[in-house]
Amino acid sequence: MRQSVMIVHSLVTALDPGDNLEAEHRAHTLGWLRRTDDVFRRVKPAEPAQHLVSYVVPVDPATGSLLLVDHVNAGLWLPPGGHVEPGEDPRDTAAREVHEELGVTVPPAERPLFLTVTRTVGLDAGHTDVSLWFVQPLDLDQRLTPDQGEFRAVRWWSPAELREADPARFDPHLFRFLAKLEQSYLITR
Repeated sequence: MRQSVMIVHSLVTALDPGDNLEAEHRAHTLGWLRRTDDVFRRVKPAEPAQHLVSYVVPVDPATGSLLLVDHVNAGLWLPPGGHVEPGEDPRDTAAREVHEELGVTVPPAERPLFLTVTRTVGLDAGHTDVSLWFVQPLDLDQRLTPDQGEFRAVRWWSPAELREADPARFDPHLFRFLAKLEQSYLITR
């Protein structure tokens, strides 16, 4: 196993699943990592057909609000993030993506809070993203410079606003992530 894949393996191994589906996704991902080193996207949009993604969920420490982006290709409200480059540490990917997509420099997160395996939708549909979800504290009044080419809009959502919104407008695992975030005491209900 290559060093870069061993890093991913250790991050996934350390995750404590918040529900049965996350436990299934963790087991799937660990098996995949043991079978292949070909886990980084090499060719857009989908080579290999299953590859790593780092999501970064900015959370305002004072209000518990989450920053989401209206993603052009997916047609959904998603956390900022992107594909892990070949040989890149997913923690570095998370920090890089926050800088590229929001114009904010942050240190790499220590470890992900959540893991999902998702079949993509939208313009780049038809492949599988194995996504590590990192939490990044970010103040609501932080000046942002969103990537206008990737996003139609950027918005802070309170947990209450998210629970009242149509789930079909978001990543299919966002509400499970929110529940785990609340269970971890990183935000309160």
